[in-house]
Amino acid sequence: MKLSTIVPEAARVFAVFRQDTKADPHVHVGDVHALDPDMALVLAKEQFARRDLCVNLWVVPYTAIDATSYEDADMFDPATDKSYRFGGSYREQQRVYRKRGG
Repeated sequence: MKLSTIVPEAARVFAVFRQDTKADPHVHVGDVHALDPDMALVLAKEQFARRDLCVNLWVVPYTAIDATSYEDADMFDPATDKSYRFGGSYREQQRVYRKRGG
């Protein structure tokens, strides 16, 4: 699902991502409304990079962002049982092993 179907006038909305240092990932810091990507970069610089440390900015039009729908939330449920990862099963195995006389 495209975010442009959810957000009215998405063609003029740009998501802004800021990178504080070269070692840091880009983090979404907000949105700007602009007519084109160049203007979006200028506005993003003024709004999100003027006071805080910043080495790089990305602006992404909302029309280019794909998202899952809320009806598909069950796709994020775990696919398999991973209870073996918990330490409690180790204690249970030891108890069974001791009962058998091992």
